[in-house]
Amino acid sequence: MDLTVVAYVVYLLISVGLTAWVARTLSKNGRIFLADVLKGDEKLADAVNHLLVVGFYLVNLGFIALYLKSADQITETRGLFEALSVKIGVVLLVLGIMHLGNVYVLNKIRRRRVMEREQTPPVGPQGWTPQAPVGPWAAPATRPTGA
Repeated sequence: MDLTVVAYVVYLLISVGLTAWVARTLSKNGRIFLADVLKGDEKLADAVNHLLVVGFYLVNLGFIALYLKSADQITETRGLFEALSVKIGVVLLVLGIMHLGNVYVLNKIRRRRVMEREQTPPVGPQGWTPQAPVGPWAAPATRPTGA
Protein backbone atom coordinates (compact mmCIF):
# COMPACT_ATOMS: atom_id res chain seq x y z
CA MET A 1 0.00 0.00 0.00
CA ASP A 2 1.23 3.48 -0.87
CA LEU A 3 2.32 5.59 2.14
CA THR A 4 0.30 8.54 0.83
CA VAL A 5 -2.87 6.47 1.18
CA VAL A 6 -1.79 5.44 4.69
CA ALA A 7 -1.30 9.13 5.52
CA TYR A 8 -4.80 9.91 4.22
CA VAL A 9 -6.41 7.16 6.30
CA VAL A 10 -4.55 8.06 9.49
CA TYR A 11 -5.25 11.77 8.94
CA LEU A 12 -8.97 11.14 8.47
CA LEU A 13 -9.23 8.85 11.50
CA ILE A 14 -7.42 11.27 13.82
CA SER A 15 -9.05 14.44 12.48
CA VAL A 16 -12.60 13.10 12.50
CA GLY A 17 -12.04 11.58 15.95
CA LEU A 18 -10.72 14.88 17.32
CA THR A 19 -13.62 16.79 15.79
CA ALA A 20 -16.16 14.40 17.34
CA TRP A 21 -14.46 14.59 20.75
CA VAL A 22 -14.30 18.41 20.73
CA ALA A 23 -17.92 18.69 19.54
CA ARG A 24 -19.14 16.30 22.25
CA THR A 25 -17.15 18.15 24.93
CA LEU A 26 -18.41 21.55 23.80
CA SER A 27 -21.98 20.29 23.62
CA LYS A 28 -21.94 18.72 27.07
CA ASN A 29 -20.17 21.55 28.89
CA GLY A 30 -21.58 24.43 26.84
CA ARG A 31 -25.20 23.59 27.64
CA ILE A 32 -25.00 25.18 31.09
CA PHE A 33 -23.37 28.28 29.65
CA LEU A 34 -26.07 28.55 26.97
CA ALA A 35 -28.83 28.17 29.55
CA ASP A 36 -27.35 31.13 31.44
CA VAL A 37 -27.00 33.19 28.26
CA LEU A 38 -30.60 32.41 27.30
CA LYS A 39 -32.04 33.35 30.72
CA GLY A 40 -32.61 29.78 31.90
CA ASP A 41 -34.71 28.63 28.92
CA GLU A 42 -33.59 24.97 28.85
CA LYS A 43 -35.42 24.01 25.64
CA LEU A 44 -33.99 26.94 23.74
CA ALA A 45 -30.52 26.24 25.18
CA ASP A 46 -30.74 22.61 23.98
CA ALA A 47 -31.90 23.71 20.51
CA VAL A 48 -29.16 26.33 20.14
CA ASN A 49 -26.60 23.85 21.47
CA HIS A 50 -27.64 21.27 18.88
CA LEU A 51 -27.50 23.84 16.07
CA LEU A 52 -24.03 24.96 17.16
CA VAL A 53 -22.80 21.36 17.20
CA VAL A 54 -24.19 20.70 13.70
CA GLY A 55 -22.54 23.87 12.39
CA PHE A 56 -19.30 22.93 14.14
CA TYR A 57 -19.32 19.50 12.46
CA LEU A 58 -20.12 20.93 9.04
CA VAL A 59 -17.38 23.55 9.10
CA ASN A 60 -14.70 21.29 10.55
CA LEU A 61 -15.47 18.19 8.49
CA GLY A 62 -15.61 20.37 5.38
CA PHE A 63 -12.20 21.79 6.23
CA ILE A 64 -10.81 18.31 6.91
CA ALA A 65 -12.09 17.09 3.54
CA LEU A 66 -10.65 20.10 1.68
CA TYR A 67 -7.30 19.79 3.46
CA LEU A 68 -7.00 16.04 2.73
CA LYS A 69 -5.09 16.30 -0.53
CA SER A 70 -1.32 16.22 -0.21
CA ALA A 71 0.85 17.92 -2.80
CA ASP A 72 3.85 15.67 -2.21
CA GLN A 73 4.20 11.95 -2.74
CA ILE A 74 5.09 10.27 0.57
CA THR A 75 7.76 7.63 0.04
CA GLU A 76 9.18 6.99 3.49
CA THR A 77 7.99 6.71 7.08
CA ARG A 78 9.60 10.00 8.08
CA GLY A 79 7.65 11.82 5.38
CA LEU A 80 4.47 10.14 6.62
CA PHE A 81 4.94 11.50 10.13
CA GLU A 82 5.91 14.96 8.89
CA ALA A 83 2.86 15.21 6.64
CA LEU A 84 0.56 13.97 9.40
CA SER A 85 1.99 16.37 11.97
CA VAL A 86 1.41 19.36 9.69
CA LYS A 87 -2.09 18.31 8.70
CA ILE A 88 -3.25 17.37 12.21
CA GLY A 89 -1.61 20.49 13.66
CA VAL A 90 -3.57 22.70 11.26
CA VAL A 91 -6.80 20.84 12.08
CA LEU A 92 -6.14 21.35 15.81
CA LEU A 93 -5.55 25.06 15.26
CA VAL A 94 -8.80 25.36 13.30
CA LEU A 95 -10.69 23.48 16.03
CA GLY A 96 -9.20 25.78 18.67
CA ILE A 97 -10.03 28.93 16.70
CA MET A 98 -13.60 27.72 16.17
CA HIS A 99 -13.95 27.00 19.88
CA LEU A 100 -12.57 30.39 20.93
CA GLY A 101 -14.83 32.12 18.40
CA ASN A 102 -17.90 30.39 19.82
CA VAL A 103 -16.94 31.22 23.40
CA TYR A 104 -16.23 34.85 22.48
CA VAL A 105 -19.61 35.37 20.79
CA LEU A 106 -21.55 33.62 23.55
CA ASN A 107 -19.70 35.59 26.23
CA LYS A 108 -20.59 38.87 24.50
CA ILE A 109 -24.25 37.79 24.44
CA ARG A 110 -24.05 36.80 28.10
CA ARG A 111 -22.49 40.13 29.10
CA ARG A 112 -25.22 42.02 27.28
CA ARG A 113 -27.87 40.00 29.16
CA VAL A 114 -26.16 40.67 32.50
CA MET A 115 -26.04 44.40 31.74
CA GLU A 116 -29.75 44.36 30.84
CA ARG A 117 -30.53 42.67 34.16
CA GLU A 118 -28.48 45.23 36.08
CA GLN A 119 -30.17 48.19 34.40
CA THR A 120 -33.65 47.03 35.35
CA PRO A 121 -34.60 48.26 38.80
CA PRO A 122 -35.49 45.47 41.21
CA VAL A 123 -38.65 47.30 42.33
CA GLY A 124 -40.85 49.55 40.25
CA PRO A 125 -41.20 53.24 41.10
CA GLN A 126 -43.76 53.86 43.85
CA GLY A 127 -44.09 57.60 43.71
CA TRP A 128 -42.06 60.74 43.85
CA THR A 129 -39.34 61.53 46.34
CA PRO A 130 -39.78 65.03 47.74
CA GLN A 131 -37.12 67.49 46.72
CA ALA A 132 -34.87 68.85 49.46
CA PRO A 133 -35.72 72.44 50.40
CA VAL A 134 -33.62 75.10 48.73
CA GLY A 135 -33.29 78.75 49.78
CA PRO A 136 -32.55 80.89 52.82
CA TRP A 137 -34.96 78.92 55.06
CA ALA A 138 -33.10 75.64 54.32
CA ALA A 139 -30.60 74.26 56.79
CA PRO A 140 -27.26 76.05 56.48
CA ALA A 141 -24.47 74.21 54.79
CA THR A 142 -21.71 73.21 57.10
CA ARG A 143 -18.31 74.72 56.53
CA PRO A 144 -15.09 73.16 57.66
CA THR A 145 -13.71 74.87 60.75
CA GLY A 146 -10.16 76.00 61.22
CA ALA A 147 -9.81 77.59 57.80
